[in-house]
Amino acid sequence: MRILVIGATGGTGKELVKHALDLGHMVTALARNPVEVTLKHERLSVVQGNVLDPVSIEVAVKGQDAVLSALGHKRWIIPSSILSQGTRIVVDAMKRLGVKRLICETSLGVGNSRGRLGLYYTLFVIPVIVFFYFRDKKKQEEIVRQSGLDWVIVRPGRLTNGRKRGTYRHGPDVGNYLWTVSISRADVAEFMLHQIENDEYLHQAAGVAY
Repeated sequence: MRILVIGATGGTGKELVKHALDLGHMVTALARNPVEVTLKHERLSVVQGNVLDPVSIEVAVKGQDAVLSALGHKRWIIPSSILSQGTRIVVDAMKRLGVKRLICETSLGVGNSRGRLGLYYTLFVIPVIVFFYFRDKKKQEEIVRQSGLDWVIVRPGRLTNGRKRGTYRHGPDVGNYLWTVSISRADVAEFMLHQIENDEYLHQAAGVAY
């Protein structure tokens, strides 16, 4: 399949690109700075663009079979709408161009998974450090849900750079109200890629963690 990875230079995005190529997909990586995509492959194309620029998004989305978004940023402590605004631009481009499949990474702790990242995140990290970031993630999810696309929202636990285990829990009830659950970015990427042709969680938000 032909897939577009948004957020391709981030932690999960790099894993998405790598594992998608391993699975035989034709991959387009969207990057503000293409030199940050260091992986070279005959089935990998790198497109320079910004998720907030509708023109570059239109170019990247055209001709794709699916879009996988691992969009993120580090402006955690100030109000921001990058996630929601960028996702709206992506959704609009997909609808105009007839690309239906959208797999979007957010996080446990968003929406009806509130509290499932454990007490430390629920009582301290989310309300004190990443309040605005998670508020924007909630808006991002709402845009995906209302998109009319064939969407799956993937909500990982605390992300790590650990190896791919290939074994993890997934579903609407994943997480824990007391302690923090985690998962490697490599396993999140594997799970997201499985959703391209798997309808188990179509039009649902699935948590994923060990």
